[in-house]
Amino acid sequence: MILSPSLLSANFGKLAEECLDLEKAGVPWLHLDVIDGSFAPNITFGIPVIASLRKQCSLFFDAHLMVNAPSRYVEDFARAGADLIVVHSEAETHLQRCLAKIRELGCLAGVALNPSTDIGQLRWLTADLDLVLLMSVNPGFSGQKFLPVVEAKIQAVRELLDTNNGSHIPIQVDGGVCPENIGRLVQCGADVFVSGSAFFKFPPYDERLAKFQKAAAQGELRLAAQVCSKWKPRQA
Repeated sequence: MILSPSLLSANFGKLAEECLDLEKAGVPWLHLDVIDGSFAPNITFGIPVIASLRKQCSLFFDAHLMVNAPSRYVEDFARAGADLIVVHSEAETHLQRCLAKIRELGCLAGVALNPSTDIGQLRWLTADLDLVLLMSVNPGFSGQKFLPVVEAKIQAVRELLDTNNGSHIPIQVDGGVCPENIGRLVQCGADVFVSGSAFFKFPPYDERLAKFQKAAAQGELRLAAQVCSKWKPRQA
């Protein structure tokens, strides 16, 4: 199990300190929710913030672009220090080309699906994917409640990937993830978990991480979980 705390719920008055505290706590990833105010109803942060934080810490940067036409920006995010760049299928007309471009830039490439988006397109993308992100809330704001229907969607995506040469591709779940539901999500087939307010509101971070890990413990790791556990920051 990999936990990727969402920077959107951190203290924006001391972001660099927050990142260093995460490192000290043993957190491996940092989820970067980039929202443009058009694709989703919020405006968060962008390339300058990520570039600045990249100089301050060595966390694995998991950049989730909730922006329209993200292919216009992936080169800038790669240059800023993103390690994994996830784009929304709903926001990109030429999705395969965008994923290929992300990989050409030396980053890992992911696709995000909103709760109501059908999963069928994934079967044509497994050769170009490193990760699938399933939104378990509608994008825009932290602190929303998990949508239970997404549990069945996780199972369906895991089955689709496993039967289309994608058993190595991890599933990330974003929205409403907490110690109370993470065990079920692991059983459904998820490997990476984004948590915002359910993580940052409960310091100290090492103890909160341990609580998530204990709740997620489900025996032998799937292939996909083993794969993403080995991913490291490009600039480490």
